[in-house]
Amino acid sequence: MDLQEIRGKLDQIDRQFVELLEERLDLCGQVAADKIKTGKAVFDKEREQQKLASVRAMAGNEFNARAAEELFTQLMTISRRLQYQIIEEHGKKIETGFTMVDSLKKDQIKVVYQGVEGAYSHAAAMQYFGDDVDAYHVKTWEDAMDDVESGKADYAVIPIENSSAGAVVDNYDLLIKHHIVIVAETCVAVDHALLGLPKAELTDVERVYSHPQALMQCSQYLNARKDWQQISVENTAVAAKKIIEDQDIHQAAVASQTAGKLYGLKVLAASINHNRNNTTRFLILAKEQVYRKEAEKISICFELPHKSGSLYNMLGNFIYNGVNMRMIESRPILGRNWEYRFFVDIEGNLSDPSIQNALKSVSEEAANMRILGNY
Repeated sequence: MDLQEIRGKLDQIDRQFVELLEERLDLCGQVAADKIKTGKAVFDKEREQQKLASVRAMAGNEFNARAAEELFTQLMTISRRLQYQIIEEHGKKIETGFTMVDSLKKDQIKVVYQGVEGAYSHAAAMQYFGDDVDAYHVKTWEDAMDDVESGKADYAVIPIENSSAGAVVDNYDLLIKHHIVIVAETCVAVDHALLGLPKAELTDVERVYSHPQALMQCSQYLNARKDWQQISVENTAVAAKKIIEDQDIHQAAVASQTAGKLYGLKVLAASINHNRNNTTRFLILAKEQVYRKEAEKISICFELPHKSGSLYNMLGNFIYNGVNMRMIESRPILGRNWEYRFFVDIEGNLSDPSIQNALKSVSEEAANMRILGNY
């Protein structure tokens, strides 16, 4: 056969494929109807593995066996998504545990942040709740989460991502450890200055203190000064506080100019972060599982085995339902080699049917899916 004849044959087979696909999907719809009656789960891992083994055995060689396995994996994935859609249309929605509210409570509240006064977390708290907010600070991010979980504070403000230095990975792990949710977010522009004592000059500097990410964000400026020692501390404002307490002109801090004014420090060099569009995203955490009706971003996490195609198949649930994914971050699961927990941000509201369908799919197919917040 010449090329045109071969293509004609392929077109004929493809028409048969589509006809058989539609017949198969009709039967899958009947399966969904039966599962609505019986309450059986859509995802049947054992049944799918048996099916894949049987289609592999039908193939004439190893290449064809792998092709058949890949094709039928996708067919069964499509089948599940159709079933989820039919089940959702019959009112079998995912139980999220979240309640919709018109707005978040902002009166007579206590807000906790990590660090000291003048830290970027403090600035984030004031930016979101107002300058007069009743805010206090603790030593660690986990202390802040503990206070919300125990009811001592209504909200906690923690950093989760910086446009220059990336994710604050420790806080992803803490979100899993604590029973709190994300109810809002706020972004603070980062503008680092080099701060010293009032009598200090730039030529006096020998040691520079700051948070590791702040040092990273200013690495081009700092690394050019080969004789300067860079020392990490837990917070930029802690670094500023140390300079005024130690009264050593050879010490300087990388922190905000706001922190410098608060502690009476001199700006030795302004705007030393190399990315002028540097921004840190902060999460607002609360204990009560609520979301505002205008919320448009959802954060979830789920666990997957270290197996080829597992993440691809999971993310397909968002694609199939027309849900846009904004971010994905992975973290190793403690005590389980080569298994990972994925953190995903998607666009949407928990009341949206497409979101309901996507989350139901993920919850059945992944291990330990958890909704971290809709905000």
